[in-house]
Amino acid sequence: MAEDDAMPTLPKKCGPYISSVTSRGMNLVIRGIVLFFIGVFLALVLNLLQIQRNVTLFPPDVITSIFSSAWWVPPCCGTASAVIGLLYPCMDRHLGEPHKFKREWSSVMRCVAVFVGINHASAKVDFANNIQLSLTLAALSIGLWWTFDRSRSGFGLGIGIAFLATLVSQLLVYNGVYQYTSPDFLYVRSWLPCIFFAGGITMGNIGRQLAMYECKVIAEKSHED
Repeated sequence: MAEDDAMPTLPKKCGPYISSVTSRGMNLVIRGIVLFFIGVFLALVLNLLQIQRNVTLFPPDVITSIFSSAWWVPPCCGTASAVIGLLYPCMDRHLGEPHKFKREWSSVMRCVAVFVGINHASAKVDFANNIQLSLTLAALSIGLWWTFDRSRSGFGLGIGIAFLATLVSQLLVYNGVYQYTSPDFLYVRSWLPCIFFAGGITMGNIGRQLAMYECKVIAEKSHED
């Protein structure tokens, strides 16, 4: 009900990014493709930081990309980014709580910059111990959510994404796909959930912004008609 009151002029079908695209399904595909390539790019950059710090070690026979990353890492991250970016606005609609906090591209870009900074800190900054590093990254990740999101759905999805991603990482390491140097939480690093949480919030904000852009295009076309 709240969402219907907030956007009374919007048709049921979300409209085109370009005039020739009128299908809501096609718009979802376009958004998914954009989110996929954003995820691939961030995966290449962030994984490069981790490898330079010798946090992540891949077997020599699977190092195939120019960034010394296993070939499957960017596609997997891109797929996860697409799913997360589409899931956040979908959850907002399902809960009837349209996200309105800091909804502009400049805020989204700052969120991406902070996320890259958090990841860079995990790879470059020397802390006294892993507990201090984990607590610091946890505070920074929650600060990122508070600064750029502040929604209950965003926080809940971020926690769920962090849990699932950490579990998948443990399974991959356990099966010898890759390994972390000095793991201190079962098979992985204890601060990984913080990185996954921040990444989920970041991709969610990008997905929300793309969805809002789509609706803005519809509203403008409706007024023109």
